[in-house]
Amino acid sequence: MADKDKNNNLLNDLNARREIAKKGGGDKRIESQKSKGKMTARERLNFFFDGGNFEEVDSFVRHQSKDLGLDKNVFDGDSVITAFGKVNGSPIFAYAQDFTVLGGSLSLVAGKKISKIMDLAAKNGAPIVGFNDSGGARIQEGVDSLAGYGEVFVRNTNYSGVIPQITVIAGPSAGGAVYSPAITDFIFMVENIGQMYITGPDVVKSVTGEEISHEDLGGASAHTALSGVAHFVFENEKDCINQVKKLLNFIPANNVENPPNKKFQKEIVQVPELRNIIPEKSTQPYDIKNVILSILDDNDFMEIHTNFAKNIVVGFGRINGQSIGIVGNQPAHMAGNLDIDASDKAARFVRFCDAFNIPIITLVDVPGFMPGVNQEHQGIIRHGAKLIYAYAEATVPKLSVILRKAYGGAYIVMNSKELRSDLNLAWPTAEIAVMGPEGAVNVISRKEISESKNPDETRKKLVEEYKEKFSSPYLAASRGYIDDVIDPADTRIKLANALEILSNKILENPPKKHGNIPL
Repeated sequence: MADKDKNNNLLNDLNARREIAKKGGGDKRIESQKSKGKMTARERLNFFFDGGNFEEVDSFVRHQSKDLGLDKNVFDGDSVITAFGKVNGSPIFAYAQDFTVLGGSLSLVAGKKISKIMDLAAKNGAPIVGFNDSGGARIQEGVDSLAGYGEVFVRNTNYSGVIPQITVIAGPSAGGAVYSPAITDFIFMVENIGQMYITGPDVVKSVTGEEISHEDLGGASAHTALSGVAHFVFENEKDCINQVKKLLNFIPANNVENPPNKKFQKEIVQVPELRNIIPEKSTQPYDIKNVILSILDDNDFMEIHTNFAKNIVVGFGRINGQSIGIVGNQPAHMAGNLDIDASDKAARFVRFCDAFNIPIITLVDVPGFMPGVNQEHQGIIRHGAKLIYAYAEATVPKLSVILRKAYGGAYIVMNSKELRSDLNLAWPTAEIAVMGPEGAVNVISRKEISESKNPDETRKKLVEEYKEKFSSPYLAASRGYIDDVIDPADTRIKLANALEILSNKILENPPKKHGNIPL
């Protein structure tokens, strides 16, 4: 009987300890968290995992620091909750920083906790999702805290391209805390509560004299529209977490698996409205998203980086149930020209798709690279080269459809046959040339036009002749640069058939430690 009582006491002690640990920094701090419109770390994990069920790891870990009052501020689990469970029925590993414990500051043991759960994710070939809500390094721990960050950074790097890494910025993320998210594949931010910056407004003011709010400096709008650091922004945490779950439905668990295939029950048929989507005037814009939605199953497109570099559109969808990545020039913004930001955005997306076996479909309508002194001096050559590198390096099935303009170097960059594209199609409206007809005629026929009795008429005639002779898709097709010129209505059918045939594609790059992409 004594043994039974002893066991009961031990179990009661365990349960009491666990309940205390679950409260993090305590009721008062939890209420403070909620008063700011924020979920607690544990609430985030409950909402994220299927049925709110997850297994916590290291719930009784404590920091060992004694300096600057830390000996009186000790919490079971410290400032981060680490766990594993299922999301959408598949294994997922996650961590959530707990702002109620010393402002979510990263201690050495917190860094080791995150590192351990990342190691478990990698060993089991499953995605890792982090919920960031932290004031940064734990100052009282000094260099030990920085070592904790280093442990996390090296795993972010080593597991990049091995397992998907996703970060949710659901609170402050300052100083060293921003670098781990920056290495991950996708960053989600919650409006008005999520901020990222290296140095806060006070430091900025003291060094540069500039006055700026936390939100304007490092809020969701700043990073999804201006810096491009973050990929998604949502008004509240629940919407944000639901979209993380949606993203996970498009991507595989690791780099040796194929992306999820959702059986599509409907017949793949023509889309007649695509025949009329290209305006009669080549200078007139249209929305590439209408083309994208028309070729995808159930018009379901998850756009990435919606508010950044709007002249190019990237995101995930499905064709006949198969997950694909879409890259498309956007004529409705900057005429679809490629600039520095668009090149970076597309290159990073292409490399993610390639790392995780996701076929890439490229929709081309690009007049060229954006001209301008600023673009040149800020390195558009180097940034544009990233996109070349990404496409040329990619070994997944790659398909292109040239809708309208495909001029000069930009044509080559956008998954041309020379960059090892598998299937290159063109609509009859395609214009494939070294440069646009008007520009070409102005260069090569300047004298003829100026000496003409009617320069405008002569120019118009020469432009039409150039179009017919040099920019017709049939010329490119006759050289084998285009595999077929198709009825736009058949685009979805052609792509679906090609994806099925290319599903067993095998292509290996030369053995090497790694390439040297122009960063």
